[in-house]
Amino acid sequence: MKPYTIGLTGGIGSGKSAVAALFAKQGIAVIDTDEIAHELTRPGGAAIEPIRTAFGAGAIGADGALDRAKMRKLVFGNLAEKKELEAILHPLIHEESLRRGERASSPYSILVIPLLAEGGIDRSRYERVLVVDCTEAQQIERAMRRSGLSEGEVRDILAAQATRQQRLALADDVIDNRGPPEALERQVSRLNQKYLTLAGDPKTAS
Repeated sequence: MKPYTIGLTGGIGSGKSAVAALFAKQGIAVIDTDEIAHELTRPGGAAIEPIRTAFGAGAIGADGALDRAKMRKLVFGNLAEKKELEAILHPLIHEESLRRGERASSPYSILVIPLLAEGGIDRSRYERVLVVDCTEAQQIERAMRRSGLSEGEVRDILAAQATRQQRLALADDVIDNRGPPEALERQVSRLNQKYLTLAGDPKTAS
């Protein structure tokens, strides 16, 4: 049986990974759909042959993994190609995230879904939505520093994602990542106690 699940989301550069890592430090199972997607598209991954069939051998790098830069260019702004890629990846990601959720031993789990706002709320997958929020300027600066993308490339990604307001409108809980890293730890610690109570962890019952 899958544990009580929190859907964690936020735009590019918002700090989702840092927040997920802090929950993991508290002993909470973290299921990262981006991480699963990387596993599915590495050499020998379950998505490689379907992608090769759909997009041709040029979509696969010399190492046998998905050529992510080439695929990003191919699907960016091309809705039909994007939907074809999603039709391959999304069911596989969903199956694997369910498997990991069922294996989780913590009282609740964190399901990291970067594009949760774009895909819509699916309450069969999680009980609450947690949004990591910061300013757009911070998103751009952090994404450029982390990924080596140009400002123009980051702005293009931002334009294709849900707006900050759209994400916040879906949130049951919000982590404010506009401040220093230590502020994140306090917020995660507080939410962890809240989620343990909601999940019915006997250790939090008084």
